[in-house]
Amino acid sequence: MTTKGIILAGGSGTRLYPTTAVFSKQLQPVYDKPMIYYPLSTLMLGGIRDILIISTPEDTPNFSKLLGDGSHWGINLQYIVQHAPKGIAEAFIYGAEFIDGAQVCLILGDNLFYGKLDFFRNALQNNDGGTVFGYRVTNPESYGVVEFSSEGKVLSIDEKPSKPKSNYAIPGLYIFDSNVVDISKNIKPSQRGELEITEVQKAYLAQGKLRVELMGRGLAWLDTGTPENLLEAAEFIAAIEKRQGRKIACLEEVALGMNFISKDDYLKSVNALPNCSYRDYCLRIIDDF
Repeated sequence: MTTKGIILAGGSGTRLYPTTAVFSKQLQPVYDKPMIYYPLSTLMLGGIRDILIISTPEDTPNFSKLLGDGSHWGINLQYIVQHAPKGIAEAFIYGAEFIDGAQVCLILGDNLFYGKLDFFRNALQNNDGGTVFGYRVTNPESYGVVEFSSEGKVLSIDEKPSKPKSNYAIPGLYIFDSNVVDISKNIKPSQRGELEITEVQKAYLAQGKLRVELMGRGLAWLDTGTPENLLEAAEFIAAIEKRQGRKIACLEEVALGMNFISKDDYLKSVNALPNCSYRDYCLRIIDDF
């Protein structure tokens, strides 16, 4: 099943101000790489090669300058400007022409995942309608919470409930069939004037076509929306990379490992990089493939 990907990298980043006064939070560094490298690597590791990046008028040129058209990683990157943030679900309306009848996976540009992604690949292959993910947290009242049956069928979704029906939060990673475009066009804005992703999920739930895939204990979900979260994510990435001697979300390495590019293409891309520790790493690991 062909799946296209969307990275929503807009928003005003007010919780990270003043660091976001000049450029968006998804361009901020998380340890040694721009934040957007991490969600982009997640989509690539899921086998997704057609990816749309939605961002602000100010930052879309910066993303294009950073990432290009993706061909050096064996992927196809496209860009669309979102003139004002009006809810996560609006991404499917902006991306309607890009989606063009395909299954689509939306990931938020400030959500990072680390660990085995079998749960993600399984969901991409078996989605029939909509799929959300469940990540066990100690403070579910701070998130959208999913209640589900033993068969993985979603029973309810509550946004920041005072009495959560489970300990499983829904991260910013969603899979939907192509009907998501029409569903998003038909939902009404919330009281805060946004097209809420929760309403899209509830529409699939009403059709009996919403399932949950649980993310196991060996996987980390990092939300980088606040200065504290951003620091914690950077420290986590730094600790893992130092311990293992392998980089997380090195897009050249991901592209080669997924067979999106050949070794010759890889070396051509890496040799075009400036002299830096990132380039040195890419050259050092070539013999592992």
